[in-house]
Amino acid sequence: MNNFRKIFTYATSSVCVLTSALYINDFVEKKSLKASWTTSYEPSVKWNFNWDRRNTESITKPKRRSSEANLTQNSEQNVVEKKSNDDFEIGKNTSKASRHLFLIRHGQYEINAKEKEMMILTALGREQAEMTGARLDEMSSRFKFNKLHHSTMVRAVETADIIRKKLPKDIPVHVDPLLCEGAPIPPEPPVGHWKPEFYQFFQDGSRIEAAFRKYFFRAPPEQLEDSHEIIVCHANVIRYFFCRALQFPAEAWLRFGLAHGSITHIVIRPDGRVGCRVLGETGYMPISKVTS
Repeated sequence: MNNFRKIFTYATSSVCVLTSALYINDFVEKKSLKASWTTSYEPSVKWNFNWDRRNTESITKPKRRSSEANLTQNSEQNVVEKKSNDDFEIGKNTSKASRHLFLIRHGQYEINAKEKEMMILTALGREQAEMTGARLDEMSSRFKFNKLHHSTMVRAVETADIIRKKLPKDIPVHVDPLLCEGAPIPPEPPVGHWKPEFYQFFQDGSRIEAAFRKYFFRAPPEQLEDSHEIIVCHANVIRYFFCRALQFPAEAWLRFGLAHGSITHIVIRPDGRVGCRVLGETGYMPISKVTS
């Protein structure tokens, strides 16, 4: 009898150990799968897909309760009709194309001029604009530019005029004072060599933010093909746009620089994702021509 108890005890212990080992192994495998950065990683700051308030749910009108009640009867046909109507509404209000924005900083200008009207492009600034225009002309074999926007400041107007001559003659041109240079928001960390009055941030900041909301949004549902727009403006404006578009802290805009005539390419995807193809590109200019 004692021998039988010993055998039973050993057998039971073995089964328990084997079962525990299999359970632990299965747990570890599942744990390792769940620990993948693509499935369970928690970012410090999550991307806001509805940053432009244009996702499908935001622009789809809610249905009336009466029609909703009629469709929810215990009828298979009504259920099918409801699903079909829902799919139609979702498809009708879903963005289908990407918007490409090419942000161009103006060329070098007479920064020490006493009057704003005299802050015209230097000879080098005009040369930089020529090279940027030639670069965009090369890119037009891949991207069909739909529109050219520029601010009302002289250096941006001159730069845009030079660039436009390199592009198809039928490209629409839009002049916008919202795109003028200014102080978007107090930078962090602050700098000692540039200290605008706080009323300037108050005035310029709201205008530049308005410009961001005007130009940065996903394609409307009726747009079926990608669009490509050129915006000729200023360094502070572009840097602020970049931070806002990539959902970086807006106060970080002064932490990087942009050369004269540089190209920054931002892509806004249909699902609300935003990416930067290039930031301040000047590789098409000889190093001796690059200034900031």
